Amino acid sequence: METLKNKTVMITGGTGSFGQSFVRKILEENEVESVIVFSRDELKQFEMQANLDNQKVRFVLGDVRDYKRLLEVSTDVDVIIHAAAMKQITAAELNPIEAIKTNVLGAENIVRVAIENEISSVIALSTDKASNPANLYGATKLCSDKLIIAGNNLTRDKLPIFSVVRYGNILGSRGSVIPLFLQQAKTGTITITNEKMTRFWLSLDDGVDFVLKSIKTMQGGEIFIPKIPSFRVIDAAKVVAPEAKINIIGIRPGEKLHEIMITEDDSFHTREFENSYVILSPDLIKSNSYKNSGKPVAENFRYSSDTNALWHTHESFKEKLASIGLV
Repeated sequence: METLKNKTVMITGGTGSFGQSFVRKILEENEVESVIVFSRDELKQFEMQANLDNQKVRFVLGDVRDYKRLLEVSTDVDVIIHAAAMKQITAAELNPIEAIKTNVLGAENIVRVAIENEISSVIALSTDKASNPANLYGATKLCSDKLIIAGNNLTRDKLPIFSVVRYGNILGSRGSVIPLFLQQAKTGTITITNEKMTRFWLSLDDGVDFVLKSIKTMQGGEIFIPKIPSFRVIDAAKVVAPEAKINIIGIRPGEKLHEIMITEDDSFHTREFENSYVILSPDLIKSNSYKNSGKPVAENFRYSSDTNALWHTHESFKEKLASIGLV
């Protein structure tokens, strides 16, 4: 893959689970000029640097809330991967202004900086919780998605171009339910909020590969969504700890029974590909850029974890966990 060849790439929130995997991948498989790992956590930067001895990588402390810092750091950057976010649902509910500052105003800063420094492309990571949001975290990520896509309106036919990748739960990442289940299993009891709850699941490597593919194909204005399997959360718990007792505790405030990545309203602007869906911005629709690419989904199509056509079995889920060293 030559998408990032000879490019300087900056990843915000670069010390997170995705960032660490992404940086390793592009160093191994892409002849990048350099990589800037931008984050506000000096301990995580120290730990990542200790495990990643590569002269192409520069670790920079900063916060996406700080426009001036972003501007000076990204002067010679070609591509920005915007992964920084406040992601914990409960924390966002209890600290709404802080979530807005990071997730919404931070996204605005990314757009402004990319335009000011004439960066070629920006791709932002989103979440299934941004579609038809039921909590503040999802609402802030929906706002972020809208800001990133609207960045194309400010540049029109000039650079940069802006797109979004939206996907579900990353297996084994920090904040993922699987490590929590493994920890709870030591006590003999796992807590589940609802036995009918379903989620989309993909591995960290799958997420990184999809982002790289999206960078390669983006024209600006897309929300890229991978086709990934669904699985009931209670079945995931049974795979992780088959001997543990399961305690049903009820859905928490802001938690969904099922996750949605494409709503019925989005269906009018969505095209289907072999392994993904793409929600198009109004400008992309007008330009007919995707006229002969993919196929329109059915009217009122809904991509939800409970009605998904693709499902994990207990065996396939266990194999996926084993492939990343979780069981």
